Amino acid sequence: MSLQPQVEPAEVRHAEELEQLAARPGPRPPGWRLTPSAVVDFVMGDGRRVARKFVGERALVERAVVTLAGERGLLLVGEPGTAKSMLSELLAAAVSGASDRVVQGTAGTTEEHLRYGWNYRLLLAEGVSGQALVPSPILAAMRAGSLARVEEITRCLPEVQDALVSVLSERRMAVPELGATEYAAQGFNVIATANLRDRGVSEMSAALKRRFNFEVVPPIGTLADEVALVRTQAGAALARAGATLEVDDAVIEALVTTFRDLRLGTAEEGWPVERPTAVMSTAEAVAVAGSMGLQAAYLPVPDPLSLLPGYLLGVVRKDDPDDQGKLLAYWDTTVRRRAESGPRLWRRLYELRDALSGGS
Repeated sequence: MSLQPQVEPAEVRHAEELEQLAARPGPRPPGWRLTPSAVVDFVMGDGRRVARKFVGERALVERAVVTLAGERGLLLVGEPGTAKSMLSELLAAAVSGASDRVVQGTAGTTEEHLRYGWNYRLLLAEGVSGQALVPSPILAAMRAGSLARVEEITRCLPEVQDALVSVLSERRMAVPELGATEYAAQGFNVIATANLRDRGVSEMSAALKRRFNFEVVPPIGTLADEVALVRTQAGAALARAGATLEVDDAVIEALVTTFRDLRLGTAEEGWPVERPTAVMSTAEAVAVAGSMGLQAAYLPVPDPLSLLPGYLLGVVRKDDPDDQGKLLAYWDTTVRRRAESGPRLWRRLYELRDALSGGS
């Protein structure tokens, strides 16, 4: 039995739109499948047949596209959960038609992950040869003339990061074991991402920084945009699980409002809020909405709103269990004030305060 993938790459999910955009006339950089303007429309939507996929400023995406067209490396930085990885995937799908040449940066990432390794069975049987060489996603992208992606680059050790310096500056990679040099084909470039909270984990060298243009991806600006995104992405996740998102818009809005209050340290009304250590990102809000939707679909409850405090507690306690007190304080101040003068939903939410006392 053939099993379907849980998540298809962007070039597969949006194949029809990419085909339409590829037919648009206009100049395009060497190796690009779409014109730069079509790449921007693919990411941001064109108001007609192409849907918007990234909630952010169009100007940011335009600068990112210009950076890639100018053969400068692009580094997307921002708080966790601001869709940096999604934006890099969309750009790679639009520019190259392939978003799967990816290196995931971790403390265990080695130089081989950015350069090349060896098939040791062939190496022992035949000796050093081109057939025994195993290209990294970076080298594969150089050969194909496509974009490569490096996720969480500051999680890599500095000496590993610096394997990219010559690749980005000279567009080549030496393979001394073969006495050869690999040269990048037209269209090759690198998109990297880094979380602001990782600053200082493995600080990038000045030489590597100079080879990237930095673009900060901020959190979603408006409540309405974030609510729409959370509902759309949570709904898509449930659809993949064979369910529908049976959670009222008002409950989704309360969820997102709570996340924004705790993330920003200020309530929508301007009241001060103590921020927890945990990352109260849009991605986490999508996960909570999806969990509530799944529970409502598979383990029906009469009041889906009653699920919200428990899932919120799980998020807040991830980094520091003592932050449970900050969530309780938020309930006793902001939620209580809304309960006294706002919609009935907030009164009901305040009545669920006891659910936050568990797990202490």
